[in-house]
Amino acid sequence: MSPHAISAQELAQRLGGTLLDCPPDRQLTEVLPLEEARATSVSFLANQKYLAKAKESAAGLLLVTAKDPMEGHARIALPNPYLGFAQAVGILHPEPTPEWDGSPVHGSARVDASARIAPGATIGARSVIGARTIIHPGANIGEDCVIGEDCVIFSGAALYRRTTLGNRVRIHANTVLGSDGFGYATAGGIHHKIPQVGWVEVGDDAEIGACVTIDRGALGPTRIGKGTKVDNLCQIAHGVRTGDHCLIVSQTGISGSTTLGDHVTLAGKVGVVGHIHIGSNTTVGGNSVVAKTLPDGSFVTGYPARPHKQWMETQAALNRLPGLMKKLNTQK
Repeated sequence: MSPHAISAQELAQRLGGTLLDCPPDRQLTEVLPLEEARATSVSFLANQKYLAKAKESAAGLLLVTAKDPMEGHARIALPNPYLGFAQAVGILHPEPTPEWDGSPVHGSARVDASARIAPGATIGARSVIGARTIIHPGANIGEDCVIGEDCVIFSGAALYRRTTLGNRVRIHANTVLGSDGFGYATAGGIHHKIPQVGWVEVGDDAEIGACVTIDRGALGPTRIGKGTKVDNLCQIAHGVRTGDHCLIVSQTGISGSTTLGDHVTLAGKVGVVGHIHIGSNTTVGGNSVVAKTLPDGSFVTGYPARPHKQWMETQAALNRLPGLMKKLNTQK
């Protein structure tokens, strides 16, 4: 939870909105999604398909437009609730000032006596390094990170603040865990940054290849399930959550807030759109683009991805088209 608090009236003034159906002195301490919000939370409605969720939300204050039918709910009416959300995150969850004490291993960090920290590696404030973990030269572990036992972090890897690794996790060279998610609210032709205040969690026995980027969630975790293996040069966006024992092959990109079940395989150069679910035991063939939710046990290929047999039949038909066109032309 954010250590900052603000009254509903002050927040309305700072956002330039109108406070409705809410005590002016109500204290707000955090920004959370509609389904996770509570009495001290601010949340927002920027898409009408989430109207029912907004009406059911326990949020202490909602950011909405004046036209949204939210009478009786504590709210701030704004021209652009999504921009208001971005501004509220910045107010209630400001970026912490880095804490350095001149030492490669911060004095408040806890490093197990059996762990090996190479010259040139850095460990941030309050971070915890487990038994027998090896951190190679040039790796950077940010503040408030937790790394389990028997992990290996190779040179050039960077773990942003609050990243959590389970036991026996391997992170290869130049991989970045916890960088900002790609989130912007556009208003007046200007892209306003949405502060990304979540974190990354990686389960036991996972392995992340070289030059992989896994963004931290906007408000909560981006989560990589236990036993999941991520190949080199993959991008996993903010709020993605994979199940256990997934295989994500090189040059695959997964867009924000998409979830994967267990034992999902995404072959090389797969693209996945955001806010969908890929069911357990699903395989997506190489160079495919997944544009909608897939049930458990799917086997899909193509652009857009469809059942593999259907894709193969389509390709076979396309291959016959030149001959068919030639036959039609000769019959004229």
